[in-house]
Amino acid sequence: MKPKIWLSAPHMSGNELPFINEAFNSNWVAPLGPNVNGFENDLQSYLMEDRYVAALASGTSALHLSLILLGVDYGDEVICQSKTFSASANPIIYQGATPVFVDSEKDTWNMCPIQLEIAIKDRVAKGRKPKAIIAVHLYGMPYNVDEITKVALKYNIPIVEDSAESLGSQYNGRNCGTFGDFSILSFNGNKIITTSGGGALVTKSLKLKEKAVFLATQARDNAPHYLHSEIGYNYRMSNIVAGIGRGQMTILDSHVAKRRSNYQLYSNSLKHIDKITFLNEPEGYFSNRWLSCILLDSENTREGLRLALEKENIESRPLWKPMHQQPIFKKYPSYLNGVSDALFNKGLCLPSGSNLTNNELERVISTIKAYFVTC
Repeated sequence: MKPKIWLSAPHMSGNELPFINEAFNSNWVAPLGPNVNGFENDLQSYLMEDRYVAALASGTSALHLSLILLGVDYGDEVICQSKTFSASANPIIYQGATPVFVDSEKDTWNMCPIQLEIAIKDRVAKGRKPKAIIAVHLYGMPYNVDEITKVALKYNIPIVEDSAESLGSQYNGRNCGTFGDFSILSFNGNKIITTSGGGALVTKSLKLKEKAVFLATQARDNAPHYLHSEIGYNYRMSNIVAGIGRGQMTILDSHVAKRRSNYQLYSNSLKHIDKITFLNEPEGYFSNRWLSCILLDSENTREGLRLALEKENIESRPLWKPMHQQPIFKKYPSYLNGVSDALFNKGLCLPSGSNLTNNELERVISTIKAYFVTC
């Protein structure tokens, strides 16, 4: 069997080891230490805005804490982009709140501002004004920040910016991860940079960051004994994991450049196939191209191509199945225009890792071309 080509494999640089070794040598292996502080500072410097970063165990934990800090509680409603991974919606359920799903626009595949306002108006008319909006930069493509923010401000609803897939992406020259009332990042193994597992919460004030860290470390009050006046969580990142992140930050820009290069190669090599279309960047958008995605002319073509790649031991994956189609979320309100359903039926993610070799990329491209010759 030919060697496996993965969709988005971790990519270590070697720069991580000095930070990890220092953690071991100094015995800083707990969920605190110089690497945690250093990683937070590295991220704050990279984002280049007046923001504060709390390094956490996952992007999901960051989403959960953001909802807690916004006061989302049992019986509240939270609007969430339907076209996303389930981790965007799960923390709403953790809080006993109700997710309200909103469909996508064609230009970015992200939350549609028109559908968002339709949803808000309807929920308000029912006496159910949403407590927050979770908007996602899908596959590294920024959502329509200006229009989504305009709607949110009009109805005075805070935005939780899900930037799990978009570190290194920009909207009108400003980094994703800086647009929401709260923003979240992910460093899962398949992301632009990884800490093997981990995430971060980005806040607008030091006070909010400190509150997040307090909750993330079991909400232990300042006392000589263990005293707890609030429910806490075991959500803090460890010093060792943060060391991996510090090393990864040194090559973040090169990882983004390589993934963008992968996308450009796919686009240039496959543009002559009329059954394939790509998601282009609108003016003012800069995508990290976390995953290179294509749309086919039909679900049958998409599935046929996926199986052809699988036969060659090449991993590909349909686009995220919308949350309103998921068995666990079907019962919740949805405001739909058909875009995310069509994307799911026709969309495919291609191998996109920053460590893909030229030979591996050519193998993927050759397999795709061969499929369209025979299909």
